[in-house]
Amino acid sequence: MNKTVAFHTLGCKVNQYETEAMAELFADAGFTVVPFDSVAGVYVINTCTVTGMSDRKSRQMIHRAKALNPDAVIAVAGCYSQVSPQDVKDTGAHVVVGNENKAKIVQLVTDAIKGVENSDVSDIMKARTFEDMHISSFGEKTRAFVKIEDGCNSFCSYCIIPYARGPVRSRPLESIVDEVSVLAKNGFSEVVLTGIHIASYGLDIPDEQINLGDVIKSVHGIDGIKRIRLGSIEPRILTEDFVKKLASLPKVCNHFHISVQSGCDETLSRMNRKYDTALFRQVVKNIRKYIPDSAITTDIMVGFPGETEEEFEKSLAFLKDIAFAEAHVFAYSNRPGTRADKFDGQVKRKEKSRRAAIMAAAAGECKENFLAGFVGRTVSVLFEQEVSDGVYEGHTSNYITVHILSDKNIVRQYADVIIDRIENGIAYGTLC
Repeated sequence: MNKTVAFHTLGCKVNQYETEAMAELFADAGFTVVPFDSVAGVYVINTCTVTGMSDRKSRQMIHRAKALNPDAVIAVAGCYSQVSPQDVKDTGAHVVVGNENKAKIVQLVTDAIKGVENSDVSDIMKARTFEDMHISSFGEKTRAFVKIEDGCNSFCSYCIIPYARGPVRSRPLESIVDEVSVLAKNGFSEVVLTGIHIASYGLDIPDEQINLGDVIKSVHGIDGIKRIRLGSIEPRILTEDFVKKLASLPKVCNHFHISVQSGCDETLSRMNRKYDTALFRQVVKNIRKYIPDSAITTDIMVGFPGETEEEFEKSLAFLKDIAFAEAHVFAYSNRPGTRADKFDGQVKRKEKSRRAAIMAAAAGECKENFLAGFVGRTVSVLFEQEVSDGVYEGHTSNYITVHILSDKNIVRQYADVIIDRIENGIAYGTLC
C-alpha cells in the first residue's frame, strides 16, 4: 500500500490550520506527507464554499488529484463537503468529510483503502462542541495559525458560512494554551489566533464568563511567544476598554483586520451587518489613539444588491477617509442558499467590475500613503524566507512586507531594519 498523502487547501486561515492538523494525524498513523503534485496514494482536498467560484475551484482540485493518480483514494473535507456532500460524491471522491468530523479522516481513508468508501457529514447546525484537533508545527512557516473557535451566529445576508460551519463553538482555554506552549517550544515565536468569528469566543460558555481578551492574555504569558496576531475581527468587540487592554499587552501586533464590507449604512443594513459606519469610525479612532502605527486592513464589497451609485460613492468616500493600510476589494458574487441571492436590484457584472476597479485604485493609494510614512524609520522585522539569492523577506508587527540584503541566513530571526524606500507595496531596507 502506498502510504503517502498529499494535501491541497482552499480558503481561509481556519482551513489552513485544519489541514495542518489532519497532516499530523496522517503522519502519526505512519503516512508520509508529500507535495500535492506528487503521485500520492491519498489526496486530501480541504475545500471552500464561500462563493460559487470556490465550489468550482474545489471540484477542479478533486479532478486534478484523480488525474495525478487514478488509483489514489480521494478524500474531500471542509465547507464544500459540508454544504454540498452529494455534489462532492458525484465527483468520484471516495471519502467525504464535513466540518465536524475531520478528526476521523485517517480512519475513513484507511477504510476506503480497504474498499469501504464512506462519508461523515453530520448536521452542522446541531453542533455544540468544538472539535479539538491539535498541531505541533506549521509546515516550514515562521508563524503558526492557532484555531480558537469555530462557527458563526451572525447570518449576514450574503454569507453561506454559518450554514457550512454551524453555531459558535469555543475551544477550551487550556487546550489553546497547551498548543501554543508546544508551538513555542518548537520554535514558533509568532502565532495568529484564528477562527470563523473570533470576536464571539466564549459566547457559548457564558457560565465561565470568558472572552477573547482572556485568550489573548493567557497566550501573552507563554514563554517564547513574542508576537500575537489576531485574525479577522468584528468591530463591535473593539470598544475603547478592550483596545486599552490590548495596548497594555506588548506582544499583541498592531495589525487589525476589521472587515467593513461596505462604507454605506444603507448597504450595511441590507447585508445584515451588526454595526454602522459611525461605530466603525470610533473603533478606528480607539485603535489609533492607544496603539500607534497600527495597520488597519479590511475587506470591502462593491455591487451588493441594491447598491446605487450614491451608495457606492459613500462607500468609496469612507474607504478614503479611514485610510486603510490595505483593503481587499471584491465584487459581490451571488451565492445560492443566502438571502441576498434573491434580493431585488442585482447589479450588472460590468458595473460591478467598474466599481471594483475604482475602489481598488483608491485602496492602492491608501496603502502607498500608509507605507510612505515608514520611510526613514527603524522597524523590527521577523524574517521568514529567502526570496532570491541573498534577499530575505519578513514582516513587521503591523504586517509591512520588508526585503533586505544579507550575507547570512536570517530566516526565523528578528532584526531591526531602516526602511529606505517603498516599491510596489514592499518596503526595502537596510539592517541596522
